[in-house]
Amino acid sequence: MAKVNHNVVVEGLSGAIGRQLVFRRSKSGRTIVAYKPSFPEDRVFTPAQLAQQAAFREAVAYAHVAQTNPVYIAQAKDLFISPYNLAVADWFTPPTVVDLDLSLYTGQAGQPIQIKTLDDVQVKAVNVIITTETGTLIEQGPATSLDGLDWKYTSTTAAPVGAQLKVQAIAQDLPGHTGKLEKTK
Repeated sequence: MAKVNHNVVVEGLSGAIGRQLVFRRSKSGRTIVAYKPSFPEDRVFTPAQLAQQAAFREAVAYAHVAQTNPVYIAQAKDLFISPYNLAVADWFTPPTVVDLDLSLYTGQAGQPIQIKTLDDVQVKAVNVIITTETGTLIEQGPATSLDGLDWKYTSTTAAPVGAQLKVQAIAQDLPGHTGKLEKTK
């Protein structure tokens, strides 16, 4: 690979020259020269490729609006990327519920349920749903953020005595994608 320093001919140059060469700048500021890519005109995309293209279009549409969100602006500055690129990446990374701690919950009102979540940018909300094993709703509601990673839900309704319970925590990130974890008690 050849390296050229301070060349007035290629410095800052970008775009295509004819049908052979493409000039572009890397993130580090270097000018890269490459052959122009060629694709067959009768190229057929697989269903997975078409689905990925559709998802990317949605991510781009989301990022155009979300790039002005102060959360993206602040975090992008720390990561040395644009808020737009961070928003696109966030679109493709749903949140996860890492842990659902039911050790202090026995089915009575006023008992805490601890939830641990992760996301590449921010978990916006966590909702908890408590049902019986047959699907009867006992209660549901939002958890309170302790530090952005840990969340706490305090039960408000006593469950039927002896009933097996399903507790589900659903985390939501800024683009609105969700991740969930369910445990039985």
